[in-house]
Amino acid sequence: MRGEIDEANLAPETSLINKENQDSSATITTTLLLTTFVAVSGSFVFGSAIGYSSPVQSDLTKELNLSVAEYSLFGSILTIGAMIGAAMSGRIADMIGRRATMGFSEMFCILGWLAIYLSKVAIWLDVGRFLVGYGMGVFSFVVPVYIAEITPKGLRGGFTTVHQLLICLGVSVTYLLGSFIGWRILALIGMIPCVVQMMGLFVIPESPRWLAKVGKWEEFEIALQRLRGESADISYESNEIKDYTRRLTDLSEGSIVDLFQPQYAKSLVVGVGLMVLQQFGGVNGIAFYASSIFESAGVSSKIGMIAMVVVQIPMTTLGVLLMDKSGRRPLLLVRKNK
Repeated sequence: MRGEIDEANLAPETSLINKENQDSSATITTTLLLTTFVAVSGSFVFGSAIGYSSPVQSDLTKELNLSVAEYSLFGSILTIGAMIGAAMSGRIADMIGRRATMGFSEMFCILGWLAIYLSKVAIWLDVGRFLVGYGMGVFSFVVPVYIAEITPKGLRGGFTTVHQLLICLGVSVTYLLGSFIGWRILALIGMIPCVVQMMGLFVIPESPRWLAKVGKWEEFEIALQRLRGESADISYESNEIKDYTRRLTDLSEGSIVDLFQPQYAKSLVVGVGLMVLQQFGGVNGIAFYASSIFESAGVSSKIGMIAMVVVQIPMTTLGVLLMDKSGRRPLLLVRKNK
């Protein structure tokens, strides 16, 4: 009897372990790597937009005869566009799909870089910078969501960190190139990852979870099979996504007012507070105007830019490597909770 009781008690845990093993056995396919690469091209655009204003400040202000106020507007208007894009991105991604949303945002980025390249007066610089910022804001939501939705549970944590890595890489590459080439050429180079992603969007699959959400079940199965490999057994993951989608549709949609209920107050204050404090830390001010900061400190702007690149890339890569790559709680904690 004792043995039967123990076996019965262990049955749910054994089932859980088998599910964990199914998730961890998911392989990295060529399609998954290609799809992730196309998606994080948008992350690189995000980073290049952040890093653009700093290395070009001296040449740009001299050539177009910009005042300090005019150049400050050019640098900071990016964040205004990003704020608007981020606020709209969730609704757009749910309406037209993740892949189409990335293409939508790239059109704004391409137009923005083109406007900056062709600018002869400050107003067109601001328009271009605003458009790039809007596209950047949309990317800030749709890229990590898309990557999380296409990857298996066992790989999700590691793959989503690539988004942040490519942002920092985009900043660093832009700093480095901007130290040696003109601001117009740098704007043209900023369009390259935009074009790469636009072309790649025609060959990568749509997010299976979004297809399931909108009821396109046949396309959902095809997309999931492409991502997992032709010989992979997707039955377990497919049923899991279908079950989750059906349960999600049964839930009533919440409104933004629901966030301000007393039981959510602590989480809301902590979550929003961390983001606010991060911005008040001045990270964007340093990123946008690093070259002038170095010059004010008596250091060559080129040397300062290169030094930031040398520090930033290894530190960012180390941070990504130290992040949790499993995307799951340790099994020991699951057992304890059981």
